[in-house]
Amino acid sequence: MDLGIPFVRRTIDPSERPDTPYLVDRFGRVATDLRVSLIDKCNLRCTYCMPAEGLPWLKRDEMLDTDEMNRLIRIAVEELGVTTVRFTGGEPLLRQDLVDVIAATSSLPSRPTTSLTTNGINLGGFAEKLVTAGLNRVNVSLDTLDGAVFKELTRRDRMQDVLDGLAAAKTMKLEPVKVNAVLMRGINDHEAPELLRYCIERGYQLRFIEQMPLDAQHGWERSAMITADEILEMLGEEFTLTPDVAERGSAPAERWLVDGGPATVGVIASVTRPFCAECDRTRLTADGQLRSCLFSTTETDLRGPMREGATDAELIRLWQGEMWAKAAGHGMDSGEFAQPSRPMSAIGG
Repeated sequence: MDLGIPFVRRTIDPSERPDTPYLVDRFGRVATDLRVSLIDKCNLRCTYCMPAEGLPWLKRDEMLDTDEMNRLIRIAVEELGVTTVRFTGGEPLLRQDLVDVIAATSSLPSRPTTSLTTNGINLGGFAEKLVTAGLNRVNVSLDTLDGAVFKELTRRDRMQDVLDGLAAAKTMKLEPVKVNAVLMRGINDHEAPELLRYCIERGYQLRFIEQMPLDAQHGWERSAMITADEILEMLGEEFTLTPDVAERGSAPAERWLVDGGPATVGVIASVTRPFCAECDRTRLTADGQLRSCLFSTTETDLRGPMREGATDAELIRLWQGEMWAKAAGHGMDSGEFAQPSRPMSAIGG
């Protein structure tokens, strides 16, 4: 599929949209995976994400409240065909009503599969509550096993809390427990085999993620990024990797069997091996904005219409329209690509 340019809001004729309630786009894709950013705040200051002093956070009245968030998730699941909901941030465990939102989502008649992406710092104290609320699994960010490097990368000395959070998730059977790692040249790239060995020994599923142009500082440089090919080469020095023959579907990670399996490792190569043609995601930010792509520079507001009394049917039409106008791809290989103004912490992973 030719990759489109998401920041160009072309005039799209809504009358061409097929008569279906589902979140279809012009390229035959159907969005069934909702990514919900619950909060933009984070208790880490990762160097590849935000400055040391943090960012201007959303004010409370700018964020969707509990009822508003639950309403939009209900509409997505019960009316628009969403079958999986991933809660993200910022750091979602900082949102006070997180457990209530998960419980409401899990109790919907068309119960979706639910997951949570977290930095893991508070996961140890929340794991049992998350299970009780109905959460199915977690993704935990962990870029290094070296305490000094962790402190350098995150500007916080909290690595042991993350390791404890992972162990708690495993104990509470929030499985598969997935670990997300970003490698940075000259900082932690030498740790790739060690991270994989650590995860295999503990029954976690490791996913390496290419560093993406979503930092608040807009300092990302493609030449500095560790590519998927480099990651596989590093791992290949200590492990035998063979492609996983299981159907990938819309999963963002390409998977390899490690030493014949059953353990696997994945690489999410959004930059060098884009998977836009299979994308099935739709995104809702903490302040009620719809995004059809992680790299979009345009959004559709749901918060304003909702607070002005919009009906479910009106909100549904707005959501359907946003997804119908979705571009073919992120266009990162185009000279016209523009980095979104919002950083990852405000968009959600």
